[in-house]
This record gives sequence, C-alpha cells and structure tokens, in this order.
Amino acid sequence: MYYKNYLSVLGNLILVSDGTHLCGLYIEGQKYFLKDELILNNDLEIFKEVEEWLNKYFVGQNPSIDNLKIKLTGTKFQLLVWDILKTIPYGKTTTYSNIGNIVKEKLHKEYMSSQAIGNAVSHNPISIIIPCHRVVGKNGSLVGYAGGLNNKIKLLELEKKF
Repeated sequence: MYYKNYLSVLGNLILVSDGTHLCGLYIEGQKYFLKDELILNNDLEIFKEVEEWLNKYFVGQNPSIDNLKIKLTGTKFQLLVWDILKTIPYGKTTTYSNIGNIVKEKLHKEYMSSQAIGNAVSHNPISIIIPCHRVVGKNGSLVGYAGGLNNKIKLLELEKKF
C-alpha cells in the first residue's frame, strides 16, 4: 500500500492507495487509522485525481466522486452503511437513526442498533469523500467523528451547513 500526504485546512491528510484505487483518506491522528505498512509514493495517478478533487472541495465546490477509483474493504454491513453515506447530499446532514432505518429496510430487519450504525460510520476509511461528517445525532446534535469534532465542524461550515 502506498501513501501521500496532502496539506489541507484540517491539517495533514493521508491518502492511501493500492497503486490504482483510493483505499483510504485519513485525517492525521484520527481514530481507526489503517495499520498496514505504507510506502511513500507522490507520483500515483490516483493521488493526482484525489488531490484535484480535494482542491475543488476545499474551495467550496461539490466535485463528483463518480470518476474516482475507490476500493472499500470492510464487512458486508460496513459496505452497506458506507454506500448510504455516499448518498448524503453536499450541504445536507442525516442522522444515525435515519441510516439505521435504511439499513433495517434493506436487510429486512425489525430493529437496527444505532451503536452498530455509529461503529460502521466511524470506521469509514475514506473520510471527506465518503461524507461521514454529514451524519449527526438526534435533533442535529454534533456527536463523534473519528477525525475529531472540530474537523467535523470545519467540514460542515465549509459546506455551509453549520
């Protein structure tokens, strides 16, 4: 696995790739950082594409993720939650409960644990691009963010949501 650093308004972001796909985007110091051995590589095409995406995002644009080569690795449940995160529109938020209701419906369950949803959201390996920062608690309360609550606020402010 390869990495490249990207300096942002949040501080250092660490981009992680298998050589072709983006496999991780972490805010330095965040919880649940990838534990694999990483090799510095500033020349991968995917990193250039992600940097271009981030440059647009951090000046207030809403770039599409459709053309980014993303590879997510997780459980079936995590992948389902992360796919739901991708559908949260720019500048909008949703709640853990709303995500739980969608998961409950898709899995034909009568109950879905908010803690299970929160755990899957917090383990999202591609911060910002897969917008886990757009998930809030009941009544819009700002709760946990693996990248730090202050960074969650900055991202929501950037999107003019908070």
